[in-house]
Amino acid sequence: MNPNLPKKPLSVGVLTVALAVTLAACGGGGTNSASGNGSYDKNAAVNIGSLYEPQNLDNTGGGGQGVTEALNGNVYEGLFRLTDAGKVDKLLAQDYKVSGDGLTYTFTLRDGVKFHSGKALTSKDVKYSLEKVIAKDSQSARKANLEVMKDIATPDAKTVKVTLKKKSISFVYNLSYVWIINADAKNLKTTEDGTGPYKLNKWTRGSALSLDRFSGYWGSAAKNKQVVFHYYKDATALNNALLTNAVDVVTSEQSPDALDQFKSNQNYKVTDGDSTTKLLLAFNDKAKPFTDVKVRRAVSAAIDDKKLLDSVWGGYGKEIGSMVPPTDPWYEDLTDVNAYDVTKAKKLLKEAGYAKGFSFTLDTPNYDPHPTAATFIKSQLAKVGITVKINTITPDEWYTKVYKNHDFSATLQEHVNDRDLVWYGNPDFYWGYDDKQVQKWVGQAEEASSTQAQTELLKKVNRKTAEDAASDWLYLYPQIVVANTKLSGYPLNGLNSQFFAYDIKKSS
Repeated sequence: MNPNLPKKPLSVGVLTVALAVTLAACGGGGTNSASGNGSYDKNAAVNIGSLYEPQNLDNTGGGGQGVTEALNGNVYEGLFRLTDAGKVDKLLAQDYKVSGDGLTYTFTLRDGVKFHSGKALTSKDVKYSLEKVIAKDSQSARKANLEVMKDIATPDAKTVKVTLKKKSISFVYNLSYVWIINADAKNLKTTEDGTGPYKLNKWTRGSALSLDRFSGYWGSAAKNKQVVFHYYKDATALNNALLTNAVDVVTSEQSPDALDQFKSNQNYKVTDGDSTTKLLLAFNDKAKPFTDVKVRRAVSAAIDDKKLLDSVWGGYGKEIGSMVPPTDPWYEDLTDVNAYDVTKAKKLLKEAGYAKGFSFTLDTPNYDPHPTAATFIKSQLAKVGITVKINTITPDEWYTKVYKNHDFSATLQEHVNDRDLVWYGNPDFYWGYDDKQVQKWVGQAEEASSTQAQTELLKKVNRKTAEDAASDWLYLYPQIVVANTKLSGYPLNGLNSQFFAYDIKKSS
């Protein structure tokens, strides 16, 4: 999960209503509906509860969702920022210009920016950071997108000039995922040197990660002195921590059955924001029997997604018939394409030569809701003669076995990004979907001269991947944040698993 892909193993690490942000200031990841009026404690420590501890602190080295949640926008910043409302705003880039042919981007850096080590930000740091994302050993989810860069020049300390191999309408958007780091920094898997409003205090693996307000920050100071991300193994422990005031806010509620105790308590506020997180039954499209589109369609049709969603989320979340959430510009409701239909599933299996079914192993991450979903899928597929062996693995094992080595038949995983449909245009991505027409459309969309043209092409990709059942998109997560009413200013949507903490106010 480098800035934001699958939830635990990769926060791949691949948008929508505008949010006005004052760029001279730090803040504005999004605000909640709590009033936030009156006095607040500027020296408060805000305790944040999460299920997603980082694997390491390097966003190009498989840090996972947790590293994005804790460090993106808080410790590290990019030339641009993706706000909680999905708008791309300038951040470390004070301004930029694009050449007439769309191939050269010239960025002017903001004045007065310093790293936490005290070193001033220069164009060489930007060049280093961009090159790190596309390096051979990079595990960044944006690597493929940014390999469009042909040359990165630094005419002076404040100027970065990037020449592209071909037009990329998403280039600035993709840059919002790139953290600018000190080119001289070392050991970034366990330490940091960013430019953000917080600096790392201490990371105790298996327990907590604390951030302190950075006194040398170039923008407006964080509205609290310290934030501490506390990590829990399951939703029950996380909710108990909130009830006992061990934490002030839960970034993403994973236990809908527990919500009533917070809704009925005047000391807590429950909000349901917009999510871009899809739960996928991802097939290895290069491994039999999932090389056959009829088999993939049969499996998709044999699973009652609504029943699964209701059993896991009880009235929250949405069915989704493709990789595209409603907040993406190229969304189309395709839930009817491979809708639940056991008779159809059996017919497709027979046509594919599997009238008596088949068996496969489902690699399943060991954290909620994957074990529950896996058991449900096993029972559903048994009705059409398919035998499922569940292989439960850790996030680290998933990352190596599935994401890196592609050693799997099918797996469960969350994908948190918006606009990540384009990954189906990459045949080398872990699910192995390889369709030349889709690849052509994705390429044309990226070189489109207008967002309208891009949107129309990606709508075609959306429908084709849905019709091919490239994966089975089980449901779209809700984004439920639960917080103590003493808190305000926390983000509601958490796009791509980021959680901006600098605007959080805590009353006395």
